[in-house]
Amino acid sequence: MNLISIPAFQDNYIWVLVNDDRRCIIVDPGESAPVLNAIAENGWQPEAILLTHHHNDHVGGVPDLRDQFPHLVVYGPAETQDKGTTQVVKEGENILILGWDFSVFATPGHTSGHICFYSTPYLFCGDTMFSGGCGRLFEGTPAQMYQSFQKINALPGDTLICCAHEYTLANMKFSASILPDDRAIQDYYLKVKELRAKNQKTLPGILKKEREINLFLRTNDIDLIEKINKETNLQQPEERFAWLRSKKDNFR
Repeated sequence: MNLISIPAFQDNYIWVLVNDDRRCIIVDPGESAPVLNAIAENGWQPEAILLTHHHNDHVGGVPDLRDQFPHLVVYGPAETQDKGTTQVVKEGENILILGWDFSVFATPGHTSGHICFYSTPYLFCGDTMFSGGCGRLFEGTPAQMYQSFQKINALPGDTLICCAHEYTLANMKFSASILPDDRAIQDYYLKVKELRAKNQKTLPGILKKEREINLFLRTNDIDLIEKINKETNLQQPEERFAWLRSKKDNFR
């Protein structure tokens, strides 16, 4: 199975898993044109669509794709029922597509019904975790997103974080501003700046690297706690997570 990323809009990625006989699975097709172009160019045969949440930049291409390929099964959370989903899936379920077993788990925070799909080594996490950061909290709470991050962090270190946006540079700039003396963060920030200067992708991320450079996974880190304690005394990791998200919301 090959993992392909298709750029969409300004900074989205639509992920495609393609097997040896060119049958494929499409993840979060926010628009149809780049996907249809890739299908035509590569001779792919789409079998299924996976949706992580209801935002239009993740579901907008579903109607056109289903018009072209009426057999497509569209898996998604309940919040995507009016976005083209044909089979609602939820926490704890497993779905078998093209011989790949995908486990589904709830990751509320960005939206209240957000889900992730995991099939070793791929995690399709939509707008929950980004490389070096986390999604905005449009519908959920910091505590919910913190728990969603704990679910992701329980996966194997070689898990590929297939998130939906090229936000890594902005996330690392923020992280470097919080912990300017952290060598892992500074080194990765430099690497990402070099990649983006060449218009190269920074994704997918790797979970073991995220544990080093993603502050939202480091809420029990002594350096981060010392930084936060200069401003306020927060006892719980959920509170420190909320502090980070608030800082990121206002970071420019």
